[in-house]
Amino acid sequence: MMPGCSDTPPEHVHSKGIVVIHPGSLNLRIGRASDLNPVTILHAIARRCLPNGQSYRDTFLPERINLSQPQEFEEARLAVSHTLQSCLQSDGQRRYATPPQQIAAFNRRSEPEILAPNGGDWIKVDGDVVIGNDILGINPAEPFNIHFPFKRGDFNVHSGPGGSMTAVLADLETIWIHAIESHFHINRKDFKHHKAVLVVPDVYNRTYMRELMYLLLTKMDFGSCFLVQDHVAATFGSGLSYACVIDVGDQKTSVSCVEDGICHRNTRVRLNYGGGDITQIFYWLLQKCAFPYKNCIDQNKLDAMLLRKLKEEFCHVNLDICGSQEKSFMLKQPGKPVMQYTIQVGDECIVAPLSLFSPELFGITGPKSIHTQKASTGDPEDPHDENYLRDIRRRGIKENLDQSTSDMTETFSEQTGPQNNIPEDDIVVDAIDSAPVGNDREFVINPGQILGLDQAVLQSIDRCPNEDLKRKMYGCILIVGGGMKFAGIGTWLQNRISLQIPYLYRAEQLDIITNPRDMDSSMIAWKGACIMSCLETAHELWITRAEWEKYGVKVLRERAPFIW
Repeated sequence: MMPGCSDTPPEHVHSKGIVVIHPGSLNLRIGRASDLNPVTILHAIARRCLPNGQSYRDTFLPERINLSQPQEFEEARLAVSHTLQSCLQSDGQRRYATPPQQIAAFNRRSEPEILAPNGGDWIKVDGDVVIGNDILGINPAEPFNIHFPFKRGDFNVHSGPGGSMTAVLADLETIWIHAIESHFHINRKDFKHHKAVLVVPDVYNRTYMRELMYLLLTKMDFGSCFLVQDHVAATFGSGLSYACVIDVGDQKTSVSCVEDGICHRNTRVRLNYGGGDITQIFYWLLQKCAFPYKNCIDQNKLDAMLLRKLKEEFCHVNLDICGSQEKSFMLKQPGKPVMQYTIQVGDECIVAPLSLFSPELFGITGPKSIHTQKASTGDPEDPHDENYLRDIRRRGIKENLDQSTSDMTETFSEQTGPQNNIPEDDIVVDAIDSAPVGNDREFVINPGQILGLDQAVLQSIDRCPNEDLKRKMYGCILIVGGGMKFAGIGTWLQNRISLQIPYLYRAEQLDIITNPRDMDSSMIAWKGACIMSCLETAHELWITRAEWEKYGVKVLRERAPFIW
């Protein structure tokens, strides 16, 4: 055979040795860079309780607050309902809605049909650890603690058992190793012959990033690795050079502006709500309509997964669907009869997704905070961090200014006689900071309120460093993640932003992309990280174990594909 004529292209051989890991609050997406799609498993671990040990179980849906005083949520629901009634269908006719009382009357009369006497058996657990989807099959009576290492898009650090950062990292190590060994048949001792790419949040915690690098290179012993921000990876996966990226996960929603592989720091914002919160709102709306599965408990793991499935199947933002719709679903759980339920639903299926634009409804799962990328406060392991570099630049500019001021003063003195020196305090050196003046400000929300998705997009774009970039971002808004997959939601967002877009940019074509390349939006970031890892230029990004052990976080600042 002639050289270079092998059946397998070299980049494919290369990509087979790269493992791409995209961790989330609910699911873990993991696969080789050569795979078409990732393996998606529940990003959780169950550990058997110690004898007389403290019990702890993370919930499968965000916990709902006590709704004994639901007045504010009822007002928010009515406001969305009234907005929907004032909308028109595509044929120009006004929308109509079936009264909730009428739907509730049908649902109260609805009796389930028994399809089989038993929905199966719980799994038999031999060991002390259960990982991923098998957790759903553990009998709740078994003494297992359940942990999700990520919560609201960040480490799930808490005061309960298994809530320390050391425990979270140990859980991540166990889950990831199990996933790689069981799904890709790569033995642990062979990790050193493979590379890893980890998809990290756009708003990141530097300490957590350092610990994740240590986990991949030192504990898991990968040959080399690099980190990539999820929004940057999403633009690669979509084939876009720039976009305002909206990533809606199960427990967080993040927005930022990405241009040429750089996620602009000041535009980043993470909101503590996502698809799981929409599921809780939908469940609340179903309960108001006499949900016929009366024994449903949102904190029961199988009921939580059923409610999530109902939201994904029933919810939409199609204004042409009016009145009540008859739906059916099957309840199949171990130890219970298999039941077929028939249910009527109305505008509840639209109101739940629209909570993204009426975020008062998210109060159902408690108070919400927003997170932005803060400047580094210094790292003892990285003495030459951005603060040090900024001080050096300031000192250099100040010395140059002092020198030039002195020269000017001498020249001026020779011409006009003695002059007072310019006071040192008048010399402005802060202008050299990386953030343009006026752009490093907080996202604005009214006291006690929650930032809606449309407002987050408008404020993120407004923080772009120049007018040209703002114009480009309004022309390309990309929606990714698994929490916003509702038919018609892109059009609704487009209309909301069109009404509020600054006059200066109204001539732009507002383009909202919901299914780039006809791919599942929840896999876009994973796919983008695969593409990045196989580029010729990616060889500059890889950090080896030897480099990490020698230089530590300093190598991240030099090599990471984002501004550390």
